[in-house]
Amino acid sequence: MKKARITVLGAGNVGATTANRLAESHLGEVVLVDVVEGMPQGKALDLAQAAALVGRDCVVAGADDYRATAASDVIVVTAGFACRSRMSRDDLRDANAAIVAECVRRVVKHSRDAVIVVVTNPLDAMCEVARRASSFPPERIVGMSGVLDAARMRVGIAAAMGVSVDSVSALVLGSQDFVATPMGVRVRRQHGVERGFVGDGTDVDRIRVFGLHEHEPEVCVLLRQHVQHGDELGCC
Repeated sequence: MKKARITVLGAGNVGATTANRLAESHLGEVVLVDVVEGMPQGKALDLAQAAALVGRDCVVAGADDYRATAASDVIVVTAGFACRSRMSRDDLRDANAAIVAECVRRVVKHSRDAVIVVVTNPLDAMCEVARRASSFPPERIVGMSGVLDAARMRVGIAAAMGVSVDSVSALVLGSQDFVATPMGVRVRRQHGVERGFVGDGTDVDRIRVFGLHEHEPEVCVLLRQHVQHGDELGCC
């Protein structure tokens, strides 16, 4: 059976970590691409050698030439700037739009049937940039903000309540900003007791802010108080 071919655009911290997880999960052959000459090749070699230490037989290649990505099944876009101090989301959008558009235009020339997974922020805007640059149908452009925000929410609640993260489930919808909205949280307590919460009613403004690091502790306290008092705000 033919292995999937996965291209990761951007060999920075996020791109290299993504390539590592993909390779060690045996999801397919991985191609790591970056404009910095020699860097993706070096990181790809490091990842392949590290995988051997943990008994993973995987193929990871590095390239600065987009021809090496030909016939990719999945393209993961991590290229771009991280949000810097005093940088607004609009500033970040303007800085990353040109980078994402150029990367996508170049890579899809060699992989017209791929699915694009966008990681670069601000995510919703970059998904639209990728759609326009690729001319792909919307169903082949995927963003990951809901998954990331839900993971942040689970970790924050688990830490605040002193429970395993495996005991917390969450669903977050919306862009990664002040309109990110938790649709529900479920915390499994001792003896199989469950508490559920949804972001509606009088608490929506306080619960809404999950996914934003500076507000997570306050929201965790709110949810912890509800669980300790046995309150039910609904279930997800």
